[in-house]
Amino acid sequence: MSLPLDSRQLRAFATLARTGSFTMAAKELYLSQSAVSHSMKALEQEVGCRLLDRLGKKVLLTQAGETLLHHTEKILSEMGNARSALEQLGKWGRGRLRIGASTTACQYVLPAVLREFKESFPQCLISIEPGDSSKALELLRTHRIDLAIMLQPENEDQCEFHPLFSDELMFLVGPMHPWARQGQVTRADIPRQNYVLYNKASHTFRLIEKYFREEDMVLNTVIELGSMDAIKELVKLGVGVSILAPWIAQKEIQEQSLFALPLGKRKLKRHWGIAHWKSRRLSLAEETFLGLCKTVTENLHINTAKETVRA
Repeated sequence: MSLPLDSRQLRAFATLARTGSFTMAAKELYLSQSAVSHSMKALEQEVGCRLLDRLGKKVLLTQAGETLLHHTEKILSEMGNARSALEQLGKWGRGRLRIGASTTACQYVLPAVLREFKESFPQCLISIEPGDSSKALELLRTHRIDLAIMLQPENEDQCEFHPLFSDELMFLVGPMHPWARQGQVTRADIPRQNYVLYNKASHTFRLIEKYFREEDMVLNTVIELGSMDAIKELVKLGVGVSILAPWIAQKEIQEQSLFALPLGKRKLKRHWGIAHWKSRRLSLAEETFLGLCKTVTENLHINTAKETVRA
């Protein structure tokens, strides 16, 4: 495998080819004439052929020299572009931010956060990868995203987790459901209900499954969906019962088109936060994004369940 060519030698070679003179090239490069001459001899030894012909005080390129010059110009141009791109990254508001977020976070958290973020970093390139917590972890591990808004992972020591808020999963029923009319859940009826639940592959589904397994119950899941809005609409129509956090259906609960009721004596809590690869230091843009997420989620009234749950 050939070793890469020295960029300083290539720059001297390109300058010499353009000026046609060792004296002029040395002056332009702020080097001695002998230093330029030594550099060209070293370059010719490196490539294994003669690149220059001297005709008096003039310097002409050989055929090999013309070929190398063609590639050298491309190399130096790309190096210039790289330097320019890195300089742009150092300017205020430039750079990129790659976010992973669950469907819930994409719908209810990100819009307000990004609206505020773009005011501070208008030229920052933002990309969003939607997906459940398990997908977000995989994207973090492979360095395809910088930050992930997700549920707290279990037994994951490679990621730093910054808590945002906790919520409680509850039964969600339509206004015509017997539980809504009674204002309470009949324990014996829980396994008999039809359920409309979020994606079986999700962390939330696994939490629900574990909770009811510990209660010695198996839920009769009829429909699984990846859309919170679709789940809420089906519950309103009486197709089944869902299990969601009340803040996701805050508007519907206030309008009384949906009612939230506790799962039982034990609460089922989830813990949300922002995760990133532990060994990586956060940039100013990432720190700002994290801070905005905390502010926005504080204003989401996550814990309004007490006000909106049917007693």
